[in-house]
Amino acid sequence: MLVDYAKIHLLAGHGGAGCVSFRREKYVPKGGPDGGDGGRGGNIELVVSERARTLLDCRERPRYRAPAGGAGSGNNRTGKDGNDLTIEVPPGTVVKDAGTSDVLADLVDPGTHWVAARGGRGGRGNARFATATRQAPRHSEPGEAGEEKWLELELKLIADIGLVGPPNAGKSTLLARITRARPRIAAYAFTTLEPNLGIVELDPERRLVAADLPGLIAGAHQGKGLGHEFLRHVERTRALAFLVDATSPSPAGDLRMIERELHEHSAVLLERPRIVVLTKADLLPPEEHSSLPDRLGMPHAHLVSSHSGFGIGRLLEEFWSLAGSPPPSEVEEPRA
Repeated sequence: MLVDYAKIHLLAGHGGAGCVSFRREKYVPKGGPDGGDGGRGGNIELVVSERARTLLDCRERPRYRAPAGGAGSGNNRTGKDGNDLTIEVPPGTVVKDAGTSDVLADLVDPGTHWVAARGGRGGRGNARFATATRQAPRHSEPGEAGEEKWLELELKLIADIGLVGPPNAGKSTLLARITRARPRIAAYAFTTLEPNLGIVELDPERRLVAADLPGLIAGAHQGKGLGHEFLRHVERTRALAFLVDATSPSPAGDLRMIERELHEHSAVLLERPRIVVLTKADLLPPEEHSSLPDRLGMPHAHLVSSHSGFGIGRLLEEFWSLAGSPPPSEVEEPRA
């Protein structure tokens, strides 16, 4: 199951308290202050890891607390710093403030460390307060509180090719044909309820990641159907394949709906390299194959059949051509 959203509570470690202490040595009845500082509280860091595939762990364990710093002690000994707490998240995780929805971090590259909540500073021991006029201070500082935050995590899948189209347009069938992925396939709408990823291997030197995304319907940018859950993942794809059922009552209308919904979500998406794919060619008479794209007003569309394999080889070469373009620019915030 792909879990692509989680809300978590973070409490970084409190700093350790400073110490009130005076040096005690033989023949030194009035030793000076030697209370050490408290240790720093532990930070909480988000770490991008390829081992993490979803946000399931964060959803099942939504609260995190880092260790506090140790208290200072005599002889000017500083307390032990609290250990940092790390939370592994998958590549493509967007971090938002749960209260304001402001984007705080966009974590894409594996190995990236981002400090989500900082531990409190340790309190100063009484040795820090000694002056020429106050040589025996009897007070110290408590440690600072660690940062406390509620964060929202959203996963936007990273793929080379995103298969986009209305429900039952043949996206899952195509993914199963060109990869080893086995998405759920059936002849009714919204079979795909969550994105599926698969590796397209054209040859040993050329590989692509393809994503089968849930069906897109009119009003998706307003949250209808799977709406925002679907569109979130489109933003990470390097190129888009618009899949349209060639046997639909209005293939051209389906294509206009796809373009309209993506534009309403974020106009930048339509600047991505894209290709139009007419599916289910096996349900049409062979003599119509060559003329169908022109007749539908889609002269550059690729006609394919995932069942028979018709047109698949040429389509994969086109996918490779599209995926060789530069990575997508930052997508503007979706419209309200």
